[in-house]
Amino acid sequence: MALAAGLAAVLAGCGSVGAGVGVGIPVGPFSVGVGMGSGGLSAGVGTGVGPLGVGVGVNQRGQVLGSAGVGASTGVGGANVGVGVGTSTVLHDPRNARAEPAAPVQPAAEPGQIQWRDASGQPVPACKAEGRC
Repeated sequence: MALAAGLAAVLAGCGSVGAGVGVGIPVGPFSVGVGMGSGGLSAGVGTGVGPLGVGVGVNQRGQVLGSAGVGASTGVGGANVGVGVGTSTVLHDPRNARAEPAAPVQPAAEPGQIQWRDASGQPVPACKAEGRC
């Protein structure tokens, strides 16, 4: 049951609404899985207790998703086969990363005059650069 719930949680990362199929391999109390769903390819790790599971996954667009789900499984041959439903939310989207603030625009020097700047690129008055201030 925990494997299916964890896998359902990982697969929920494929999209907020949609369907998916995947494979999970138990590693201790976690399940490491890959899946394909309506949101594309995803990989992640999940864990569960009983029919409940949670997971974190990464999809093919680089988005990191957190998910939670509920599922059930049964043994078929040597494998567990399960089904689950879940929901997910985007924790990080590299396409929406915050841009660095733009540097303030410095006024241009008068034509024919040199604009002095200090080591950090800030404008310095000519008298200070020449030691006359």
